Amino acid sequence: MKRNQLIKHLKIHGAFLLREGSRHSIFQRDSFKTEVPRHKEIVDELARKICKDLQIPFVR
Repeated sequence: MKRNQLIKHLKIHGAFLLREGSRHSIFQRDSFKTEVPRHKEIVDELARKICKDLQIPFVR
C-alpha cells in the first residue's frame, strides 16, 4: 500500500498528524496513537497494524 493512500484513509476516519519524527510520523485518533514510517511503500501487514492501533477498519 502506498503511504499517501494510507494517510488519506487515516484522515478520512478521523486521525490527524500529531507530530513529525525523524523517521516516523505520529498519528492520533481520540486517545490512540501510532507511528507511520516514511517509506513510499508500506507492507499491508504493517498498514493493518496501524489501522488496528487507531481502531480504524482496514481496507486494501
